[in-house]
Amino acid sequence: MADRFAPGDHVRTSRADPPHHTRLPRYARGAVGTVVEPQGRHPLADDRARGLPAEPETVYTVRFAARELFGEGDHAVTVDIWESHLEEVR
Repeated sequence: MADRFAPGDHVRTSRADPPHHTRLPRYARGAVGTVVEPQGRHPLADDRARGLPAEPETVYTVRFAARELFGEGDHAVTVDIWESHLEEVR
């Protein structure tokens, strides 16, 4: 299966706030970043934590401007994010 995103693609993280465990940090929800590189395919930790079957999906390292996440800062922050938590920014 081909990766949905490629290095350099602009993506937005999900804004969802599920009532269960999620590996998407709250501070990164709804933020726009740039894909750095794929990190392979891994079962979605959100589902595994709830005892659900979890099919492997691509995890991406995504770079965010600190300002995008925290409202200030001149540095970048990288976060590894499962594909189902990302959408394309056009």
